[in-house]
Amino acid sequence: MEHTERNLPTKYDPKSVEQDRYQWWLEGQYFNAKGEAEKEPYTIVIPPPNVTGKLHLGHAWDTTLQDILTRVKRMQGYDVLWLPGMDHAGIATQAKVEAKLREEGVTRYDLGREKFLEKAWEWKEEYASHIRQQWAKVGLGLDYTRERFTLDEGLSDAVREVFVTLYKKGLIYRGEYIINWDPATRTALSDIEVIYQDVQGAFYHMRYPLADGSGYIEVATTRPETMLGDTAIAVHPEDDRYKHLIGKTAVLPIVGREIPIVGDDYVDKEFGSGAVKITPAHDPNDFEIGNRHNLPRILVMNEDGTMNQNAGKYTGMDRFECRKQIVKDLQEQGVLIKIEEHMHSVGHSERSGAVVEPYLSTQWFVKMQPLADKAIALQQQEEKVNFVPERFEKTYLRWMENIRDWCISRQLWWGHRIPAWYHKETGEVYVDTNPPADIENWKQDPDVLDTWFSSALWPFSTLGWPNTDSEDFKRYYSTDVLVTGYDIIFFWVSRMIFQGLEFTGQRPFQDVLIHGLVRDAEGRKMSKSLGNGVDPMDVIDQYGADSLRYFLSTGSAPGQDLRFSIEKVESTWNFINKIWNASRFALMNMDGMTYEELDLSGEKSVADKWILTRLNETIESVTKNIEKYEFGEVGRALYNFIWDDLCDWYIEMAKLPLYGENEAAKLTTRSVLAYVLDNTMRLLHPFMPFVTEEIWQYLPHQGDSITVASWPVVREEFTDKEAADEMRLLVEIIRSVRNIRAEVNTPMSKKIQLYLNAKDSTILTKLENNRSYIERFCNPSELVIAIDVAAPEKCMTAVITGAELFLPLEGLINLDEEIARLKKELDKLNAEVERVQKKLSNEGFVKKAPEKVIEEERAKERDYLEKRETVHQRLEELTK
Repeated sequence: MEHTERNLPTKYDPKSVEQDRYQWWLEGQYFNAKGEAEKEPYTIVIPPPNVTGKLHLGHAWDTTLQDILTRVKRMQGYDVLWLPGMDHAGIATQAKVEAKLREEGVTRYDLGREKFLEKAWEWKEEYASHIRQQWAKVGLGLDYTRERFTLDEGLSDAVREVFVTLYKKGLIYRGEYIINWDPATRTALSDIEVIYQDVQGAFYHMRYPLADGSGYIEVATTRPETMLGDTAIAVHPEDDRYKHLIGKTAVLPIVGREIPIVGDDYVDKEFGSGAVKITPAHDPNDFEIGNRHNLPRILVMNEDGTMNQNAGKYTGMDRFECRKQIVKDLQEQGVLIKIEEHMHSVGHSERSGAVVEPYLSTQWFVKMQPLADKAIALQQQEEKVNFVPERFEKTYLRWMENIRDWCISRQLWWGHRIPAWYHKETGEVYVDTNPPADIENWKQDPDVLDTWFSSALWPFSTLGWPNTDSEDFKRYYSTDVLVTGYDIIFFWVSRMIFQGLEFTGQRPFQDVLIHGLVRDAEGRKMSKSLGNGVDPMDVIDQYGADSLRYFLSTGSAPGQDLRFSIEKVESTWNFINKIWNASRFALMNMDGMTYEELDLSGEKSVADKWILTRLNETIESVTKNIEKYEFGEVGRALYNFIWDDLCDWYIEMAKLPLYGENEAAKLTTRSVLAYVLDNTMRLLHPFMPFVTEEIWQYLPHQGDSITVASWPVVREEFTDKEAADEMRLLVEIIRSVRNIRAEVNTPMSKKIQLYLNAKDSTILTKLENNRSYIERFCNPSELVIAIDVAAPEKCMTAVITGAELFLPLEGLINLDEEIARLKKELDKLNAEVERVQKKLSNEGFVKKAPEKVIEEERAKERDYLEKRETVHQRLEELTK
């Protein structure tokens, strides 16, 4: 796809620029890590997207940042591995597959485990190919030869190895605990898969009669349906109201079972009645109290949220229906004394949205404290994980320091099956990476592992671990950067750190670059309910991948949220058009020049020297800010250099030699233009890969693709501070003349007199040397450059660095018309000043109006007075 013709098409069309380029890159194997020993490795593993659907704007942002880093490093000569892959996403994928089956009128139980898993794999294949197409559309430089999936053979080996090792170390155990249960998907959830929402509920106050008939004890609950599983009432041992009741029993209403009254420090004497009902099978705090007092655990619910056989006459009812019925029955019995409205925080399943039930269940857990301690200690060492921005390290440490054991078993079929077998007769537990030899006597645990258990191993399992002799593991681990959102520091980042440390003895990545969330233009989170989501593929169809990428990557600072605005994407598209048109102009004037014909040794104009100096400054700034992950700063530096310096000034100034007769000057200008454009395309390439490759292929260049062209470096011989100062002086003169013309409505086409008063001989020489530029861009009928130039009587003036300029007014404007216009303007400003001052001298207004409104009026007064003074001075000058 190199271009032999030398002219770009007249119009920038992102579709035609982007359509075949990605395939061309893949065929050239430019993104494949080659393992060249002489190069330093640089590794990023992609945060694996879930195989559940389409990539969203957050994915586009996240992966664009990684693509920028890997493209820069590749150009800097590193052996870059950017490893792609996807996550099986247990609950999320299973829920999607089950929903699809429901539409066909079947459940997973109708199919059975094996057939259901076949359906899940079909789903995975379909969605994995969608994701690859989207990666291609965004232009991601991924090494597909090393693509991984969390359920592929190698990663499954790693998962089993980790499980068995932790089990043998006593860090994985099986126990009965209260876990977060999702009745919709019928599986356990870890704490971070539960989203809390404020819900309007009620406190139900009840009186449990004492068994000896001496009275009653009052308790309150938000979940009356769980009372069927009450096995005690707890009071504080020092509470004078209840001390004498400890050891007695109360009668559980409706059920009629006698339950003990126990003393426990956990109870808050000041809260409610100071007595709490204890349901060890349905509340985590009650579970702990139950353990301390040896209370039985009575489960009254089924896995699907219906009441079980322990619920007596409520058996089979939905938990919320049961609540209504129990409330009715308690009212009839006269036990329910008060219902108090109560707004409280209720856990909902992140995946299904169902209200989470605290539920007694036998599950597998990871003992977190020893693992967390190592991860916390790491942050005190030099080889720690560097968070960018730094403040997120505190977020991470706070969570690690308050860690709870991690429930890792899930009652699903799609996922890594737990490598534990139970003997059919003895119940003995066998845990190993391989099944027992006499498999017919054993039954494997039906559960699978939490998705985050496998994705916690991603940085090393993808590189061949547990085979520590794997070439990729030895060369590319540990990785250099992880790019991710702040919303999964707990879910994923922390788990990768402690598992990486435990199993490889090293941090899994050197830096964690944290970005925020993509929000809409008003700052709201994007969601289906608000209908404000944006499909990145639609944006690419309209404006091209380069416009979207540049906006996403340069639109915010590290750690901050990004507000999506289609207008900003459009302005990036305009920026690309400006680059395209400037490149097109340059190519048209290069006259088919080849790379070998470039010659930067000739005599350079001040504009040539200045643009090369500015290029050096831009290379330095862009490289430094990429190292610091400050992509917004990079965007500003590139925009200012390309739009202002290159397009608005240098290219305009280059027209003088390009359209002139001096062949040596032409060659130098063409060479400078080609060199600057080539380097500019390289600096822009990681941000806008498609359009820069396209333009670069037309430019005189060496090598096959810009993806492997070397990253620009500062060439000290091209820095000329003196020429840069000279150019700044010229730009200041030209801008001042343009501003004065605009102020008095004199078009650039009208010739005017121009006097330049230099403050010393050095400035005089600079101005004389650049007379041709001043004549070309200021269009003077007469140009006087001297020291001690006297200002004409009536003129417009501007003070610039080292000089003054005068423009006689009679050549600029019709004096009588201008005087009349200014008098009219003065009358208008006098009226405004009078109005605002009258308002501010009105005591009633000043007393009653808010401070903000008064300040606005004072600001108006200052502005009008300043403008009036300017008009006044101008009139005085004109009527002298």
